[in-house]
Amino acid sequence: MAGKIWGMGIGPGDPELITLKAFKRLQQADVVAYPAPEVGDSLARSIVADHLPDGIEEYAIRMPLVEARFPAQQVYDQAAKDIEAMVAEGKEIAVLCEGDPFFYGSFMYLFGRLAESCPMEVIPGVSSLTASAAMLRSPLAARNDVLSVLPGPMDEADLRAGLERSDAVAIIKVGRHFDKIYKVLKDMDLLDCARYVERATMGNQRILSMKDVEDNKAPYFSIILVHKRGEAWTV
Repeated sequence: MAGKIWGMGIGPGDPELITLKAFKRLQQADVVAYPAPEVGDSLARSIVADHLPDGIEEYAIRMPLVEARFPAQQVYDQAAKDIEAMVAEGKEIAVLCEGDPFFYGSFMYLFGRLAESCPMEVIPGVSSLTASAAMLRSPLAARNDVLSVLPGPMDEADLRAGLERSDAVAIIKVGRHFDKIYKVLKDMDLLDCARYVERATMGNQRILSMKDVEDNKAPYFSIILVHKRGEAWTV
């Protein structure tokens, strides 16, 4: 009997934000696979640690979690081969993905390698984008607003252009790019319209004003939400 892969969005960090469908499939899985650093614990596994059934087989996809070297193609190539072999043995594999699998999610790299050869279903999850808006108590957009998602690593000119053409913007992957982002927002007189949150919904979540973020101290898991009216509900 052929097995199956479940690409499972497990939310932004709060273990209670896993969906009921993901929880049920995790309980039924033979194997749980998850991304992990080359050394140390997996954040994805830690999110679902209390939900893991006893005796489930674990498969850590260990890779260099360094921006300049990501995605690690050879690591994903090998992981795809290993998971495909497990499926051929009739096993059901729950592949964990922080946030949502198809919103900048790591699972997409396995999906691209395995979707044509293995039975597969993708379970959406709560994204960092919507979680951050909830934690900030600030709606993302309203009515006919144009909402853009801009990665922090993009160059200054492209960042500025994205902000200019949008009513609301989510800047993700802030990390070491905070100073550049801050400069652009200041130059465009948008600092008062910007809100910062790091590690949304996690136990060490922090919400700060832009001016209180220390230089180069923003983690990778941080986001800046900008709305040019200040609040989406404002006329």
